Amino acid sequence: MGRILQFSDVHFGCEHKHACAAALDYAHATPNDLVLITGDITQKGFPDEFTAAGEWMRAMPEPRFVIVGNHDVPYWDAVARVLHPWRAFETATGFPAHDGQFLGKDVMVRGVVTARGWQARPNWSKGVIDLDQTRRAAEALRQAPIGALRILACHHPLIEMVGTPMTGDVKRGDEAALIFAEAGVDLIMTGHVHVPFAMPIPLADRCSYAVGCGTLSHRERGAPPGFNQIDWDAKTITVTALAWDGVSYRSHQVWRLPRRQDTRNAATAPSPVEPGELEKAAI
Repeated sequence: MGRILQFSDVHFGCEHKHACAAALDYAHATPNDLVLITGDITQKGFPDEFTAAGEWMRAMPEPRFVIVGNHDVPYWDAVARVLHPWRAFETATGFPAHDGQFLGKDVMVRGVVTARGWQARPNWSKGVIDLDQTRRAAEALRQAPIGALRILACHHPLIEMVGTPMTGDVKRGDEAALIFAEAGVDLIMTGHVHVPFAMPIPLADRCSYAVGCGTLSHRERGAPPGFNQIDWDAKTITVTALAWDGVSYRSHQVWRLPRRQDTRNAATAPSPVEPGELEKAAI
């Protein structure tokens, strides 16, 4: 019924050149409904890194959807960090940092920014999610076509995956994840930790899933360079983590996730006009 290729943390400036070139070949050879890139397209936000990232992304098949990550801030430019942290990203990609959206026949994706140019804690790489932006995204995703796969895309995992080599430590992340699950979101797709994972969000039917993607850079954290292929039909979402073995991409891990059925029927889908209880509480 549908297929998405998810790439993340390519980190141009320290990208794995052979893996990136092979990923382009794979994307063009594999029919898909969307190429989704979940942030950290550069290493330090330098102009030449954005130029290289932009060229690589534009070489991908269409349609594409790109969101911003914490490494996509001009690293050494304090003024830009404070006043316009995402200007270079938006110029290079042509995508808005905030409230971007993709709508296809069988899938809807909404983007939310979890990165910050600066924040009031020592580690600025960690995530923050704004509950007003969460509300806007949940409202939009409640209006997805009946039967469409509903996806929230952000850079940092909203809930922590046990065993990953680092954390997103997203402020208000757990609360936002529950609001999205209540809105009928099937997948919350992220990067940041550089290893793939798929796990249910613990709410109601447990059919909203957090899906993390690996990296195409040399900044590996225990997993080979790779990306995700997400296939779905009426009953199942299959997440395949593909890994680069030096010659080609091969299946590394596979998760088969039961698909939520409520959103496939107008009578049981979340109301497109009335927010759920958790979403109301966030207003």
